[in-house]
Amino acid sequence: MLYTINYASIGSDNLDSMSRVCPKNSPILFYEDGVLACKANTVMAGKMKALLAEHPVYALIEDVKARGIEPLVEGVKTIDYGGFVELVESHDVVPWLRN
Repeated sequence: MLYTINYASIGSDNLDSMSRVCPKNSPILFYEDGVLACKANTVMAGKMKALLAEHPVYALIEDVKARGIEPLVEGVKTIDYGGFVELVESHDVVPWLRN
């Protein structure tokens, strides 16, 4: 399963609720405002490091660039739209949308 997150911020529980149900080693893709959780040296960085210990984590580079999110937490891999399509083609998708 590929888990996708389009929104994750300090005031949202999206990241916490997803991490409770996401099976170990399932890839997680952050896109749209979800990439905000991938920024290094923030309150969210600790949660991201915990995810990286158990999952491959990806961030859509176009959304990272659009939001000026640099640097990213070490270990977060950036992918373009082609990489996004490859992940979707090779996994069932569980969208974790803004609540």
